[in-house]
Amino acid sequence: MEEIKEVTPKEVEKLVREDENIVVLDVREDEEVAQGMIENAKHIPLGELPYSMDELDQKKHHVLICRSGNRSMKAATYLKEKGYDVSNMSGGMLAWEGEVVF
Repeated sequence: MEEIKEVTPKEVEKLVREDENIVVLDVREDEEVAQGMIENAKHIPLGELPYSMDELDQKKHHVLICRSGNRSMKAATYLKEKGYDVSNMSGGMLAWEGEVVF
């Protein structure tokens, strides 16, 4: 299995502005998302991901995020095994310096 590509928060900021085929997928828990999330990100907690596959467009590139980058790497690995095009945002929301919405 090939490695999951990691993208920096700055790269994610640029991608969401320039590429409509990018889906930011936030796999944090509800209480973490309540502290702020990236605008237009799709929220599916990690534990619900296997049951929410029908909500994801397999033709788009998904950038996975969580608090620090560990859970999102698990989610990215899972989705890649299912045939999705994915990247993981390194450092997670702890490294995010862009705007957040509540």
